[in-house]
Amino acid sequence: MRLSRLLLATAMFAALSMSARADDTEDFLKAENWQGRADLFKIDAKAKTIVGETMEDPKYNTFFCTKKNYGDFELSFKVKLHGGVGNSGFQIRSALKDDKKFVVHGPQVDIGKGYWGSLYGEGVGGMMKASSPETIKKAVKETEFNDYKIVAKGTKITITINGETMVDADFPKLPGKDAKPAPSEGIIALQVHAGYPKMKVEVTDIKFTDLSKK
Repeated sequence: MRLSRLLLATAMFAALSMSARADDTEDFLKAENWQGRADLFKIDAKAKTIVGETMEDPKYNTFFCTKKNYGDFELSFKVKLHGGVGNSGFQIRSALKDDKKFVVHGPQVDIGKGYWGSLYGEGVGGMMKASSPETIKKAVKETEFNDYKIVAKGTKITITINGETMVDADFPKLPGKDAKPAPSEGIIALQVHAGYPKMKVEVTDIKFTDLSKK
């Protein structure tokens, strides 16, 4: 009996230790790990929140970018487009192309009317896989917070919103006629989109696990 209890306690301790090691949120959200236009983006690591807000049309898509590159990872969060206005998204395994305007190219997990949960190739050839209109209508609360989860592992990308699977497929290549291999790692970046006089995207309850280290 004592041995069984000891084995159970050891197993529970190991599971708790693995769980603690699996959460990389604190390191991910350190302010020094992010760069972007300070007039448009704010990060609060303690509240696990990032906000992007425009008061006029920026005229180009701009991003709040990690300085570190990430390969395999799991990212979950709650996200709201205030008033249902605007378009945003998280770039994954992407590349910073302009460190003044913070323009980014690469796969983007979309946040916006008609595109929620789609995987789009920002600057690299267009749509990679669109969410179905039926699934968007079923899953998304346009003016409220939505639970979002992204899992990138190898060439497979899985995107869920409020428990509904939007995309679950392998993406070995980027879109386009001269499709290049999809990047295996790169930055993660939050977008505010051009074309809106005002928009606000709020991302909170962020949780991040770097699966490349596991």
